[in-house]
Amino acid sequence: MANTDKFEMIAQMYDTPERIQIAKVASDAIRGYVKDAKDKKAIDFGCGTGLVGMNLLDEFHSVLFLDTSLNMIEQVKQKIADLNIQNADTLCFDFEQDALANVKADYIFMAQVLLHIPDVEVVLARLFDVLNEGGHVIIVDFNKNENVMSDLVHNGFDQAELTKMMTKIGYSDIQSETFYKGSNLFMGQDATMFVLDSQKAST
Repeated sequence: MANTDKFEMIAQMYDTPERIQIAKVASDAIRGYVKDAKDKKAIDFGCGTGLVGMNLLDEFHSVLFLDTSLNMIEQVKQKIADLNIQNADTLCFDFEQDALANVKADYIFMAQVLLHIPDVEVVLARLFDVLNEGGHVIIVDFNKNENVMSDLVHNGFDQAELTKMMTKIGYSDIQSETFYKGSNLFMGQDATMFVLDSQKAST
């Protein structure tokens, strides 16, 4: 993933009170779209230090924490060990570089991850292939924000444009809503966040 080097450097000091709070907001939004998943497998995609996925462990049979940053994954491994978590595993992998043939999931969720991915469509297509039939991809990210200027990240997303792209890939039953507004939330700018739920239709 783009910006992996940056995340490698900040892994050990990533869990600030602000990030912990936003992770709770994001995980609460994701939980609202998780239905009867106690027997389902989930992937916390671009998990970072696992702040979102750790909040959602009780919703699923198992959660795979996946990130391109080995240092971030090491932080997650430490939390799993410290808390003696039985239904979690980790994987360091880059979906931008390759597809993953031997992993399947019923739910894939990502919070503030898509904005770091240069080629969004390629990664969303590869995640579609990982989904079991009837599975869900749930995205939490920033709405497009013209005040954000950065060479490192997208300045958010237009929900309608993202829905159109995902429909082209094959996702269906897409629904999204803006659910949170905060000050100094995105690159020092006031911003809003949306949650988007999509499904891989059963054939």
